[in-house]
Amino acid sequence: MPVEQRRTGAHPPVPAASHELLEVARRGIVEASTARAPAERYAIAHLAALRSAAAVLACRVRPGGGRRGPRSVWVVLPEVAPELGEWAAFFAAGAGKRAAAEAGLPTAVSQRDSDDLLRDATAFLALVEATLGLPHQPCLPDQSALHLVG
Repeated sequence: MPVEQRRTGAHPPVPAASHELLEVARRGIVEASTARAPAERYAIAHLAALRSAAAVLACRVRPGGGRRGPRSVWVVLPEVAPELGEWAAFFAAGAGKRAAAEAGLPTAVSQRDSDDLLRDATAFLALVEATLGLPHQPCLPDQSALHLVG
């Protein structure tokens, strides 16, 4: 461990895969903020949160370790980052709504649902950046942009 890292309590280096996933999540937040249809906004925001969570897994999960077979990111996240467990439960609970929104069900989510999820996904991204020891990189130039679509 580098001396500077030990002295400051800094986090270990974040792999390139995590940085890439966070960048895709940021772009998702921006895309969701401009989506007109609530279902589209909700689905894109939920996927952005999923990519944020995947960035944590890319940083903390080692290949070949643990149980085999596919498992939801929302199931694995609390195992490797217990501090994000409540967020994982929250986003896992919204996965059904996301699936309905992606399926094109017009009543799957309301405008309020989609606006709230976009704010939550944005907050989650900032928390993930902090969890990984990265500086927060705002996605939207102004938080009022979350209220522009209507």
